[in-house]
Amino acid sequence: MVPSSTPPSDEAREIFTDLGYEVTGDAGNSFRAAREWKEIDVLAVTDDVRTEGDDRMRCFVTWNDHVDRLERALVAEDHGEEWAVIGVAENGDYEVARAPPTA
Repeated sequence: MVPSSTPPSDEAREIFTDLGYEVTGDAGNSFRAAREWKEIDVLAVTDDVRTEGDDRMRCFVTWNDHVDRLERALVAEDHGEEWAVIGVAENGDYEVARAPPTA
C-alpha cells in the first residue's frame, strides 16, 4: 500500500512518458513534459500546492483520494494559468479528473 502522503512522482513520470511526452528535470516532485508544441509543468502533489510562476500550462498529479480537495484549493486560488488534474490509483491506473478548457 502506498502512503497517500507521498506524492505520486514516479507514477506521474510514467503517465507522461507513456503518453509520448519527453520528460525532463529531476526536481523531486516536479518536471517538465514536452511533445510537439506543447510544454507542461507537471507537479506530483498531495496536500501542499504552490502555483506561483509563469503562465505555462500545469498538470497536478495526485492520488485519487486527494483529487476533490486539490481541485477546490486550485479553484479558490483563482490564478490565470491553465491547469489539469490527474488522479492516480494505487495500482497505477489514472483518470483525468479535470482538463483545461479547449479553445
